[in-house]
Amino acid sequence: MRELLADHTTLRLGGPTDSFVTHTEPANWLDIARAAREHDQPRFVLGGGSNTIAADAGFPGTVIRMATRGITARPLEDGRMEVTVQAGEPLSALVDFALAEGLSGIEYLVSIPGTTGAAPIQNTGAYGQQISDTLVSITAYDWLTDSIVRIPAFECGFGYRTSSFKRHRGRFAILATTLHLRRDSQAAPVTYQPLADVLNAPLGTRPPLAEAAAAVATDRQARGLALPTSGPDVRQVGSVFMNPAVNEQQAAHIRVRGGPIHQDSRGELRVSAGWLLQYLGYAPGRRLAEGVYCSTQRTLTIVARGSVTGEDYLCVLQRLSAEVQRATGIRMLLEPTTRTSTSPAVR
Repeated sequence: MRELLADHTTLRLGGPTDSFVTHTEPANWLDIARAAREHDQPRFVLGGGSNTIAADAGFPGTVIRMATRGITARPLEDGRMEVTVQAGEPLSALVDFALAEGLSGIEYLVSIPGTTGAAPIQNTGAYGQQISDTLVSITAYDWLTDSIVRIPAFECGFGYRTSSFKRHRGRFAILATTLHLRRDSQAAPVTYQPLADVLNAPLGTRPPLAEAAAAVATDRQARGLALPTSGPDVRQVGSVFMNPAVNEQQAAHIRVRGGPIHQDSRGELRVSAGWLLQYLGYAPGRRLAEGVYCSTQRTLTIVARGSVTGEDYLCVLQRLSAEVQRATGIRMLLEPTTRTSTSPAVR
């Protein structure tokens, strides 16, 4: 019996795969990769499945679930710590390790689901911090040359929720990431106003490391950003749209209507995708289609319930994107990957 992708994604959607392999031992990667290459079929490397919308028809090829674990650290001469993490290690476990060791640089990424290997693909970030801030290199397998390579961060094409791995998905399989974290009892400066409000501190404050992480965890839970383990919102992929870029005229129009505008790490203006949906009248808990709802806590998280299909779910996202563009002229891009699917992504 073929493995169902629904059993390996947090949306619990997705049909069977032709072949499903779980990779647990780093030393065995080349054997797994070469076996997959011999069949001359499509290949897809899956992490925790928390950012994937899989097709009802499944995947016509080999799915490799990255489940390698392990974190190693060595001190550097300048007082920083070089931390190398296997791709299957949960990102939350890496953040917990850093906090326990008194290492600053990823404390605002606490409670984000998914694997460390998946984080560079979309340059995972939150509360003004992103994985590329501390990432120095990636160890990856090049499907084109059948070789393991080291890719420095400056060649990864990092941007807001994107990277060269996302833009050219399929060329590389990330096997491990290396970060440089600093030993520090204080967190990075607070640049995100909602976090400053939780901490009751002005922007620019550097709170104690543990206090900063606890505030993020509390805020994520309160705003429905944490991945639940039960209840009506359990089947989800978190935020379904990225905060879209806007020009100065669009930003001014949104500000007049009370909408939040912020600058990303490259200085580009962006508007909250959740606010745009609320501007059109959507709200937490709203039914969008049979089996598809806004989560009970958050408009931007779209959940699946009952016997809904992946096609139904994607159709809702396409409809929401089209409505926002018609009403505001702003183009919203899908955040989860649909590359295991033949269904079109929202563009």
